Amino acid sequence: MAIIVPLSASLRSSLASSPPFLRIAKLTSAACAHRLRCYGSSTAFQLQQQEEGKNQVRSPDLVALEYADLNLPHKLSEELGHVRIRQHVNPLSSSFSMPAQAPNWEEVLEDPTLPLMVDIGCGSGRFLMWLAKANPTGNYLGLEIRQKLAKRAQCWVKELGLKNIHFLFANATVSFKHIISTYPGPLVLVSILCPDPHFKKKYHKRRVVQKPLVDSILDSLAPGGKVFIQSDVLEVAVDMRNLFDERCDLLQHVDSIDPTISCNVDGWLLKNPMDIRTEREIHAEFEGANIYRRLYQKNLV
Repeated sequence: MAIIVPLSASLRSSLASSPPFLRIAKLTSAACAHRLRCYGSSTAFQLQQQEEGKNQVRSPDLVALEYADLNLPHKLSEELGHVRIRQHVNPLSSSFSMPAQAPNWEEVLEDPTLPLMVDIGCGSGRFLMWLAKANPTGNYLGLEIRQKLAKRAQCWVKELGLKNIHFLFANATVSFKHIISTYPGPLVLVSILCPDPHFKKKYHKRRVVQKPLVDSILDSLAPGGKVFIQSDVLEVAVDMRNLFDERCDLLQHVDSIDPTISCNVDGWLLKNPMDIRTEREIHAEFEGANIYRRLYQKNLV
């Protein structure tokens, strides 16, 4: 469901005083009066509410504003076509059981020796593209199990001319270690942000953060490298936290290393450590949901 945020009274007042909007207001008023005569008060009131709704900011507008610096093209190649987002995918399906082929890093990245960040379940890829554009001294890899999303993200990368980011259609559960083992440079950051919660208990085994993936991440992560996890679903956040907390032989939460990093009484980060929010994070916060975050660092020795 789209989230709407009413325009402020001052903004509505300034808009209404401009000549074009005065003309529109008069036309709208006349149209509403006509509807009242034709349809009756109840139906006319509903239609008037629909008209007013057009002057309110909706959830996609908030995402567009967050990522405005990317200037992403609205039209994609005819080859890709319409991208219909399938919200739920079963990673245990046989169609996702084969590891994805690692790319030729020298072909997809300008300098494959730079430090690498991997975003598991990167979705549309906007979050990672924003980081890649803002930080040209690092490389970025997005892994996404929904193939059309990965293809669209890679089309955007080409349109933007970014040389330090790549997207792969891959099931991270079976592909992460294989792909990262071929990367020439160090893996310094892995993020898993608002993954599919798979609410039903019988589907919990489909959740992306399971012990094998945690082990693969820690085996691949460079000393001093970090793991950032977050979710707007407390149960999912706790499950991820428990799995990473179990690896206290290799990991520490950052607040135990850096006392300037603040957490609440339950150990969740008070602030997003990145400079940009994910799309799900934007939607969740405007719905009034809490975001539960943890940031781990791998021991130096």
